[in-house]
Amino acid sequence: MAFAMAADDALTPFEAVNLFFTRAAEAINLRDDLWPVLQGCYRELTVQVPVRMENGELKTFSGYRIQHNGARGPYKGGVRYHPQVDLDEVRALASLMTWKTALMDLPYGGAKGGIAVDPKGMTSTELQAMTRRYTNAISHVIGVNRDIPAPDVNTDAQTMAWMMDAYSARYGYSPAIVTGKPIDLGGAPGREAATGRGVVYLMAEAARDMEIALDGGTVAIQGFGNVGSWAARELSPIGAKVVAVSDVNGGIYKDKGLDVEDVMRYVRGARTLTGYTDADAVTNDELLTLDCDFLVPAALGDAITKANAEAVRARVVVEAANHPVTPAADDILHDRGVPVLPDIMVNAGGVIGSYFEWTQNIQQYRWKEDRFNAELREVLVTAYRAVDHQVEAKGWTYRQASYNLALERVARAAQVRGYV
Repeated sequence: MAFAMAADDALTPFEAVNLFFTRAAEAINLRDDLWPVLQGCYRELTVQVPVRMENGELKTFSGYRIQHNGARGPYKGGVRYHPQVDLDEVRALASLMTWKTALMDLPYGGAKGGIAVDPKGMTSTELQAMTRRYTNAISHVIGVNRDIPAPDVNTDAQTMAWMMDAYSARYGYSPAIVTGKPIDLGGAPGREAATGRGVVYLMAEAARDMEIALDGGTVAIQGFGNVGSWAARELSPIGAKVVAVSDVNGGIYKDKGLDVEDVMRYVRGARTLTGYTDADAVTNDELLTLDCDFLVPAALGDAITKANAEAVRARVVVEAANHPVTPAADDILHDRGVPVLPDIMVNAGGVIGSYFEWTQNIQQYRWKEDRFNAELREVLVTAYRAVDHQVEAKGWTYRQASYNLALERVARAAQVRGYV
C-alpha cells in the first residue's frame, strides 16, 4: 500500500516524517494492513491550559499529548513550550520517537507533548502554574508504565520537577513518571549532557568510517541550547574546531575555532550570543552554508530546505535537531554526495539517558556518571554499527537504513504481541 508523496518543502512535518516511513515500508515489504496502524497515532489529546498571570490576566493556552505507537513498550517523549507547537508538529515528533526508540532497541514506544506558548518573558510562578495545570490535564494518559514525559525545547529539569510533583500529588510519589529531573529528585548524573554528548559519540564513529579527522576538523553548530552547547563542549577536548555557533538571534564565526568555554561564560551572563566580540557575526542562514567538515543543525525543524540545500558546503550533515532537513533537501544532499546522519540516530542520546534514569528510579538506585556515559556510548555505537552495516551492504542512505531497521522492529513487536 503506497501513499505517494513528493519530496517537497510544502509537506507538513508529519507528512515529511511519513514520507520517510513510506520509503521504509516499501523497502521492507511491510504488510498492507499494518500501514495505517504504524503510520497513524494511537491517541491524540488536546487540552486547555488556563493560567492566571501575575498581572491578574487569565490566559488560556492549547496543550497536547500525542501517543504514536506503544507496541514495544510505554510511550516516551518530551514536552516542548513553543509558539509553533500544534497537532501536526507534535504528531511528527511523536512518530520520530517511535522510530528512534526502536532503532536504539529501547523498550519504549513514541510520544510527544507540548504547549503552544512563548515562555520567554513568563515569570517562574507563571511557568510553574502552567506546567502544573498541563500535567493535571494529561495525567490520566501518562504513567510510570504508560507514558513518561521528558524535557524538550524550552523545558528543563525544573519543568520536570514541577511535572513530577503535580503528578505525585495525585497518585503518590512517582519519580519515574518523568525523566530529565534534577539530581536531587532522582535525576541521573549525565542525563543533561546526554543528547549533545551522544551527538559527538556518533560523529566520532562516522568520522572514522568516512576518514575525516575530528581532531582538527571543523564543525558549525546551528542552535546553542542544551544539545548544541553540550555538543560544542564535548568536541573541543577531542581537538575539533567549532568554527561557528548560533542561537535564535544569530551566530558567531571564527575560522581558527571558537574558545567554547569563553563563549559559554559569555552566554551564561548575556543569555545570548549577540554582542560576543571575539568572533565575527553571522546569520543563521549564513552558518548553514559555511565551508566545514560537519554541519550540525541543533535548533528547530526545517532548517535545510530545497531553497538552501544546494548551498550547503559541509562534507557531512549531522541532524542533532528533530527533522531539520526536509525530504526535498535530503534528496538534494544525497544527489550531491553529502551524507546525512539522521535525527532518529544522532539525537537519541537523550532518550537513552532517559531510559537509564527511568530504570534507576524504578529500582531506587543511582549509577555513577562514568557508567552512565559508558552505557550511553555502547547503545549508540551498537545502533550506528547496525545502520552502517546496511549502508555498506545494500547501498542505502543512513536515513533509509535507520528507518528500515526501526520499522522492522516495531512491526515485529506489533505482530508478536497480537497488537495487530
